[in-house]
Amino acid sequence: MNRQILSLDELKVGERASIVSLLYCGSERRRMLDFGMIAGTSIEAVQKSPAGDPVAYFVRGTLIAIRSEDAKKCLVMR
Repeated sequence: MNRQILSLDELKVGERASIVSLLYCGSERRRMLDFGMIAGTSIEAVQKSPAGDPVAYFVRGTLIAIRSEDAKKCLVMR
């Protein structure tokens, strides 16, 4: 299987990936870490909002909504 690194916002609904790196800074980074978004963690795109943004992601047993501008700062490997 060909593995590729992409930003979280490129993940399609129903796809699962592994978090590689977070490009956030300061309190934004702390918040994502508090959600359990650390390297090696599995994350799945579950559902888009009716307007298409934000997207709901399932990570460590929790469903969280992340805006696309923030999802671009999370690198994942599919």
